[in-house]
Amino acid sequence: MDIKTQTLAQVASYFSMIAHTNGRLRVRVSPKIKELSGSVNLTSLDDMIAQINGIKNVKFNKIIGSVTIEYDHEIFPKNLWEDLLKGQNLEEISAKVNEVAREVKYA
Repeated sequence: MDIKTQTLAQVASYFSMIAHTNGRLRVRVSPKIKELSGSVNLTSLDDMIAQINGIKNVKFNKIIGSVTIEYDHEIFPKNLWEDLLKGQNLEEISAKVNEVAREVKYA
């Protein structure tokens, strides 16, 4: 898996925080995310997220348009998620996600 910074920025721009505590993030997903279907495979997005070491659970609620991500805060600190939603430090976040994904792939 190789998550590019540009893809991360595109997808994250459709999320807004609802609630966030260490280890659990809930975001609202804009219905406009469907605009990405030409450049990002949205149907496999949840599978891709779930394969990342440190992501414990991903729940999509399509009726209300939200996603809840339970994660290991030792691997992904709370501020990393907040930076992602603000569109900050995306190169660092992309590198971290790909590093952890490689650990899973080659472990």
